[in-house]
Amino acid sequence: MRFFFLSFCSFFLFFVNAASAGVKLKDLVEVEGVRGNDLVGYGLVVGLDGTGDGLRNIPYAEEALSSLLERLGVNVQGEKFRPKNVAAVLVTGTLPPFARAGTQIDVTISAIGDASNLLGGTLIMTPLNAADGLIYAVAQGPVLVSGFAASGEAASVTEGVPTSGTIPNGARVERELAFDFNDLNSIRLALRAPDFTTAIRIEKAINAGVGKPIAAMLDSAAVDIKLDTQFSSPAHLMSAIENFEISPAQKARIVVDQRSGTIVLGAGVRISSVAVAQGNLSIRIRETPGVSQPNPFSRNGDTIVVPRTDIQIDDAGDRRVALIEENMTLADLVDGLNALGVSPREMIDILKSIKAAGALHAELVTQ
Repeated sequence: MRFFFLSFCSFFLFFVNAASAGVKLKDLVEVEGVRGNDLVGYGLVVGLDGTGDGLRNIPYAEEALSSLLERLGVNVQGEKFRPKNVAAVLVTGTLPPFARAGTQIDVTISAIGDASNLLGGTLIMTPLNAADGLIYAVAQGPVLVSGFAASGEAASVTEGVPTSGTIPNGARVERELAFDFNDLNSIRLALRAPDFTTAIRIEKAINAGVGKPIAAMLDSAAVDIKLDTQFSSPAHLMSAIENFEISPAQKARIVVDQRSGTIVLGAGVRISSVAVAQGNLSIRIRETPGVSQPNPFSRNGDTIVVPRTDIQIDDAGDRRVALIEENMTLADLVDGLNALGVSPREMIDILKSIKAAGALHAELVTQ
């Protein structure tokens, strides 16, 4: 499969020959049931340099801090407790598949109050819950913040997002998921990009590699594999087949990013006969008002603003009409549009018009 990448300034062609090299099976599919689980928790970051929450405005941060100190044996009930070095945060992470107790995972820290900066803070022990409400990990550690903020009396500068940070290996898994992969009698592979041709190629590659018809395509997105006696467990079966090389088939697709003017076109794109004419009419309007002043020492004179408008119309007459013949390839299309001097942003409009005319036989994805 070849792909063409077009930049905003000019066209650059980049070829990827995936058909000859092939792609490993493990890069095309996910094993059903083997996935990560999202974790979330509410915690406190302490040790900030006066950039924490205003506890008067964020009462839940004050309540959490009071509860934490009480658990540590410090009674602060009835006290005027207004520190500025504490911030209420949400802690998020992902429990990877087959994570064992004691495994460390990365977590992300995000302020939810009016804290202005988490730089230099430390997250206090925070339980992380999954969707079932159970605690699967506990997070704690110093917060790493990539952004920064600096301010003075008349100006301030903010780079990045100083109210969000990460803690690499900041959470330790305390509970394992109740899932035993080796108890499965069959394995179902879910294609990341569903396609009937790719699914049948996966089925044939597995059956040919193993030497037995153990794989069967269910639909464009799934292939079912039965466990054979020559493999002692599903884990051994996956280790034997995950490196099989497959040549994936993909739909003809054009991806357009209108904000940056980037266009990505697949080599399977085909275009029927159509004529393209790209105009280049530009109108420039410039206002240069003049001021008429009365003579010096004039008693009845007034200052009058005289409007003055300059309009320029530029109609480039060297634009030509491009005729796209039947089943023209992508390379021919790019060469023809380059000959017309079409920029990527102009090409976006041309592709939309060709699609509307029914001559573009590809999926047009705009972002």
